[in-house]
Amino acid sequence: MRIGIVCYPTFGGSGVLATELGKALADEGHQVHFITYQQPVRLNVFNANIFYHEVRVPTYPLFDYPPYEVALASTMVDVIMNHDLDLLHVHYAIPHASAAYMAKQIVKQKTNRNIPVITTLHGTDITLVGKDKTYEPVVTFSINESDAITAVSNNLREETYKSFHIQKEIEVIHNFVDVGRFDKKPIDAFRKVIAPNGEKILIHASNFRKVKRVIDVVKIFAAVRKEMPAKLLMVGDGPERPGTEELTRELGIEDDVRFLGKQEQMEDILAVSDVFILPSEYESFGLAALEAMAARTVVISSNAGGLTEINIQGETGFMADVGDVATMSKFANNLLKDDQQLETMKKAAYVQACRFDIKNIIPLYEKLYSRFCRMGPC
Repeated sequence: MRIGIVCYPTFGGSGVLATELGKALADEGHQVHFITYQQPVRLNVFNANIFYHEVRVPTYPLFDYPPYEVALASTMVDVIMNHDLDLLHVHYAIPHASAAYMAKQIVKQKTNRNIPVITTLHGTDITLVGKDKTYEPVVTFSINESDAITAVSNNLREETYKSFHIQKEIEVIHNFVDVGRFDKKPIDAFRKVIAPNGEKILIHASNFRKVKRVIDVVKIFAAVRKEMPAKLLMVGDGPERPGTEELTRELGIEDDVRFLGKQEQMEDILAVSDVFILPSEYESFGLAALEAMAARTVVISSNAGGLTEINIQGETGFMADVGDVATMSKFANNLLKDDQQLETMKKAAYVQACRFDIKNIIPLYEKLYSRFCRMGPC
């Protein structure tokens, strides 16, 4: 198949999943065309089946804001017609689904061909941005006009039905992880650099937005630090970082907290970590948590959104209500004081991650695509 993938190229979960999906499809022999405004951060390998098409947005004094959606739709049309794509798979509804609808109508007018559009919903495109009255009508229309709709969790599927008047079936195809990539032996020298005296290592990774509650991460770590020697790794960057760094200084724990910025090689960092903290206000799925589990790292999280679909209470980790720092801190302290329980839960986390291995999920997308092949199932 010739598949066009439209996504955001950044470190966010939707871009990561879309890129990993495209790479896996290319490995299976499909021709994959990425269409976005810059090369995706995870698109770091050469594969003869992978093509990248940059969306160029011309700037004119007439426009206060560059018309990205128009440029995106035009690029989609160009790629569809010049590379004879079988379908478009767009990730994140805004503005990709609406741009795909426009491209579909243009191609139909030019060639009388109906190019299928599959839209995958990822989270904040529905739970936050899409609910804005400015965008809601367009989001609802473009989702309903998609030939197929998927969501990355059961929770997101239900949230979409609650928030929008969706007239079509939304299929759940869960997020996935490349277990082979994250199942790595810890590098002892790396761990000793971070924790020279054998301290426990806690980690958080996100885009440091308010919804991630990174302040709670620091508070949980501070409670752990009172009970035992420990280190905290903060991976990522975003608007909440300055305030979070300031809090570490106010609490006097700044020497035990490292802010690592954005990192592409998360597998090496997770491999030396003991506990992953994700106290988010909402997660449509929790891909960062799943990657941690694949690296045999126990997850302590909120019970918000789709996290309950991957983190099993008392088995792969622990969950508490959003904002319940005291309970999360108690879970962390009790776990880190019991090495036997920690090792048992690390193994269970890995087993759970294997259920979401990319090898199990890719066939589900291929089956979905095959429903829209011009020559029938393929």
